[in-house]
Amino acid sequence: MMMTIGCFHAHYSNIALIEEALAPYEVEFVHYVDPGLDRLKHDADFTEAVTHEKVSQTLQWIAQCHADAILVTCTLFAAVLEQEAQHIPVPVIGIDDPLLQEMQQNSGEYILAFTNPATIEGTMARVNQALQQDDEDEQRHEAVTVKTEAVLIPGTFELIMRGDKEGYLAAVSGGLQHLAEQYPDSTLVAAQLSMAPAAARVTADKGMAIYSPLASLAAYLEKKLSLKRC
Repeated sequence: MMMTIGCFHAHYSNIALIEEALAPYEVEFVHYVDPGLDRLKHDADFTEAVTHEKVSQTLQWIAQCHADAILVTCTLFAAVLEQEAQHIPVPVIGIDDPLLQEMQQNSGEYILAFTNPATIEGTMARVNQALQQDDEDEQRHEAVTVKTEAVLIPGTFELIMRGDKEGYLAAVSGGLQHLAEQYPDSTLVAAQLSMAPAAARVTADKGMAIYSPLASLAAYLEKKLSLKRC
């Protein structure tokens, strides 16, 4: 039986990335794109409560529209999922959930690269919360030590927001390559879904391994949602 996944995006460019990554599975996608929070985030009266209210309303709406599960692809939205997802009657998965699982299981230093400055604080808070919860889990058999650092690739996010995909790809690729050279002993993470093509380009062209939200998304969803292959 085909599963319907409602995808909550902040930008239309993420649609193709998700559909391509999950093409081998029996999945119907229904995409919901709302760039509003990204446009409002610099307003003087913008608060975290605005994000919570909008994300909560949208998740409820997607669930009501006959979705079997919800995938939130924007890290700005995903940063508030812990508080909102518990009220939704279907599974809600954040784009960085596979990364959180990876970090909970493997020690090391992780450099999280961002292009959107508005997503850094919420994402890092979510990462730290997940690591703290895992550290307190009495069922763990061995300690996992993780160090994290957030780095912004400046002057790039406005490119994707105005539709300059090629300019964004080139700028982010250059930024990721520089960071890979700067932190050769760390795991470099392209923290936003929009950065995945640049991470793939640098890995292919330069042989520099860069983790992206697409790296293990398919395998994670296959297990989490029991997805069937076509």
